[in-house]
Amino acid sequence: MKLPPYWLAVPGIAFLVAQHFVAPLYGAWYAFTDWSGLGPATYIGLDNFREIFSSEVQRTALWNTLLLAGCFVVLVNVGGIALALALNRTLKSRNYLRVVFFAPVVVSSLAVGYLWRYIFTQDGALNQILGAVGLESLATTWLGDPRWALWTVLVVMVWQFVGEAMIIYLAALQGIGDELEEAALMDGAPAWRIVTSITLPLLAPAITIVSTLSIIRGLRVFDQVIALTGGGPVHATETLSTQVYKQTFVDGRFGYGAAIALIMTLLIATLAIVNAVFFRRREARAG
Repeated sequence: MKLPPYWLAVPGIAFLVAQHFVAPLYGAWYAFTDWSGLGPATYIGLDNFREIFSSEVQRTALWNTLLLAGCFVVLVNVGGIALALALNRTLKSRNYLRVVFFAPVVVSSLAVGYLWRYIFTQDGALNQILGAVGLESLATTWLGDPRWALWTVLVVMVWQFVGEAMIIYLAALQGIGDELEEAALMDGAPAWRIVTSITLPLLAPAITIVSTLSIIRGLRVFDQVIALTGGGPVHATETLSTQVYKQTFVDGRFGYGAAIALIMTLLIATLAIVNAVFFRRREARAG
């Protein structure tokens, strides 16, 4: 049977290159211009980047992005592993609980954000529950208080995506034979020792995957912030993604927004690669 010529793949390859390389590189050029979205773009060198790093709002957005991403990675990994271990074999209702915990993952992030916005409002479900159990003193304006607003975003992010981490860890646990744990139990090893010395090292590849995905998702968080706080109060929940949107489409500063987007892209790529390399080396040492 005659194989098709290779040139048949040229259109698909050209489209892939144009979509994933040419368009982003061309868009990155606008980061060095003062383009307003209309008319010609004037090259201004590094002026946009100087303004970004001298702006308190942009520094706050960068810090919030890094803080959210760091906490998100830790909590999603810890929560995902805990849920996976709890729902791996013992509970009879584990299949139903897996569906319950995974369900938020397939829901739109905007829909999840608006749902939790009702919960966190001044007269929302959370404050009503606190009042019903006699804890009125703990009730506050969760989304309007700069001390709490960013953490409400984190809660929503973890709630939505911990189920995804759980599924990945459950899949990894299925590949771990029962013999190792049974042998450790027969030797009298406590449960916590089995988890730390046997289960977690064997979950190293899954930890690499979940950590990398979590870093990427945490650094580009947008929907939850827009739905919950819009970046407020007083820029307390601004992130790089929200600033890209506001500077570009609200203020019409396309060049400035492109500069922020370029910084965010480089940040995501760098941290994701460093994280993957770090955990891969740990896997090699563990193996």
